[in-house]
This record gives sequence, structure tokens and C-alpha cells, in this order.
Amino acid sequence: MSAVVSSARRETLHRRIRLIVAITIGYNLIEAVIAIAAGSVASSAALIGFGLDSTIEVLSAAAVAWQFTRRDPERWEKPTLRVIAVAFFALAIYVAATSVLSLVTAQRPEHSTVGIVLTAISVAVMPFLSFAERLAGREIGSATAVADSKQTLICTYLSAAVLIGLVVNSLFGWWWADAVAGLVIAAFAVREGLEAWRGDTCATSVGMLLEEGDHHEHPER
Repeated sequence: MSAVVSSARRETLHRRIRLIVAITIGYNLIEAVIAIAAGSVASSAALIGFGLDSTIEVLSAAAVAWQFTRRDPERWEKPTLRVIAVAFFALAIYVAATSVLSLVTAQRPEHSTVGIVLTAISVAVMPFLSFAERLAGREIGSATAVADSKQTLICTYLSAAVLIGLVVNSLFGWWWADAVAGLVIAAFAVREGLEAWRGDTCATSVGMLLEEGDHHEHPER
């Protein structure tokens, strides 16, 4: 599909991706301020880490936004992928470090209603932004848009992990729940970072679409 996208359709997809990443940047900036403030009040390393993670998501989305303001976005595909990969690695390092620290120190955060509401909203909102960007990225054959959509999806997983951790800590006193989930998410972030660095996301966008188009043209194969 990406090989036969018209100029008008391509420009429409460029505008759509710019709009999606603009919304993502705005949402994450607000989310970062609220999460860090609420985490400081509740002495919650998970919430503070969640807020700092939002700043990493802003970096990734800003890199894609910058790319799609260029006259020839495809030319900047590789350097933008590298920025996204670094954002994945930074996210993995920070989440892993804070999770291990929370387990070692047995830090018990206080109940945070603001944190629970904020992470619940993120779990509801972020998947739609990720899905919309991934669809547009795959249609246009943009590995960076697909990679950034994965970054947003990982932030959704992190939101869910922090939400679960806050809820079960409030209900049952299971302070270690979000730390364990964080370690799983960190491992996933490393894998996605390696794929973005190598440009493997392109295989799930351009390659898949071209193969599908070739299959439809030659069904006998």
C-alpha cells in the first residue's frame, strides 16, 4: 500500500501524524506535571517515575513531529528512529532502576487518589493514540511513526502497571506489585529499543504491506 499512496493521501497522512504526536506531546506534558506532583505528595517512586516516563514519551513524539515538518520526511527516517531507540533505552533503564530500588528498600507509598485517577485516564486514552498513529504509519510506510506508536503503547502498559500497583497497595498493602510489573515493562522496552535502532519496525510496516500487495496481485503463489 505504501508504494501506491497518492501525493494527496500522503500529505493527509503526514498531517494526521503531526496532529497525533501534537496531542501526545500536550497530554504527556500535563500528565508529567500532575504525576510528579502527586508522587511527591504521596512519596510514591512509581508515580514520580511515571511522570518522568511521560517526559521521555514527549521526546519520542517530538522527534516524529520534527521529522514530519521536513519537506522530505523519509530522508530523516533513520536518525529519528535512533532518537526513539534511545528513548526506549532511557525508559528501560529508569523503570528498571526505580523498580529494583523500590524492592530493595521496601518503599511503601501512601494512597493517592489523584494518581489512581490519572493513570486510569491514561490507560483509556493512550491506546487510541497509539492505534491511530500505527495505522497511519503503516499505510505511509513510516518506521518512525510505527516505532513511536509502540513507545506510546509501552507507556500504556506502564500506566496500567502503576495503576494496579497503586490500587492493590491501597487495598491490600502489596507495595511490591508495581515494581515487579515495572521490571517486565523494562525488558519489553529494551526489545523495542533494539528493533527501533536496527530499523526492524520497517519490516512490520513497509515490508508487510508490500508483501500483502504482491500476494493480492498473484494469489496463485
